This record gives sequence, structure tokens and C-alpha cells, in this order.
Amino acid sequence: MPALTNRDKRTIRIAAVVISIYLALFFGLRSWKSLEATRSEYLKLVKEAQNLKLELKPYENKVLLIEKLKSNFSIDPSKLSKASLVAEASAAIQKAAQAGGVQIGPIRESSARPSAKELASMQLEATGPVPAIVSLLHRLTILGYPLVLDSVQISADPTKPNMIKLNLTLIVVDVEQWKKEEPRNV
Repeated sequence: MPALTNRDKRTIRIAAVVISIYLALFFGLRSWKSLEATRSEYLKLVKEAQNLKLELKPYENKVLLIEKLKSNFSIDPSKLSKASLVAEASAAIQKAAQAGGVQIGPIRESSARPSAKELASMQLEATGPVPAIVSLLHRLTILGYPLVLDSVQISADPTKPNMIKLNLTLIVVDVEQWKKEEPRNV
């Protein structure tokens, strides 16, 4: 192989520099485009995540409100069976009365009025001392059943001193019908 002259060496060096610059630009542009595509995909995902977060924000407030209501009233609508709700509520009322020292008379259940979104109506009579009756009225709100006090009548019990008689009408609300109700436009 013949010896290279200085001019040939310089030409080879320039060609090597030009080829390396060309390759750097070619692959650099290619990698730059792929990095830019990855970056734009990432930004798109971030924007989608922010939009989902904004969509879920109202539901977070509803969940917190429902959790607060569940803890305040001890009601879990998902655990309430429509078929046995009235019987379970009646048993819970009787247990609460016995625990408070209140004597419960017969509990009369009447059928529901579908237009009023209720499962049943219960009428009961109870006799006991004033603190026990007041305690029973308070316990009715935290039994864990959708009960509404429709009417309360308190009178003195003439046969027993220091005792009062309580006549209650309770409504067992049908939670399923209330869930389906459309919000009203006011």
C-alpha cells in the first residue's frame, strides 16, 4: 500500500468529521423525535389523569357525605335487605327498649303506602320512666335502620306512679325508592 500524503490524510480526516457529523445529526434527530414523542405521550397521560381527577372530585365529596351520614345514623344501605327490613327494625326497637328499661306493648305493623316511598308503618306503645323513654327516642335515630318518627304521643300512666306512656308511629323508609328519585329542578 502506498504511503498517504498529507493532503490525503487531511481529506480522510475531513471526510471522517463530515461523516461523523452527518451520523450524529441523523441519529440525533431520530432520537430527538422519539424523545419528543415520548414526552408528548407523557404530557397527554398527565392531562388525562388531571381530567379524571377533576371528574372524580364530586364523587369524593359524595362519598365523604355518605360516610358521615352512615356514621351518624349507623345506616348501611347496602346491608339492608328489603325482605326482612321491617322485622329486623322491629326486633332492634324491642332490644333497644329492653336495654333501656322500657316495657314495650304490642307492635302493630301496617302495609306500606307506595306513593310515600315507605316499606311499612309501625305503631307501638311503651311504658317506662322519663329518662328511659327519652333514651329510647334517642336510640331510635341510631339503630341503623331508616326509621322516621311520624307521631309521638306522651301521657302519664295513671296505673303506675312516676311512669309515662308513649305511643309512637314509625315509618320504615324504602331506601331503594329514594335512591331512584330524580333531583328536582327548583
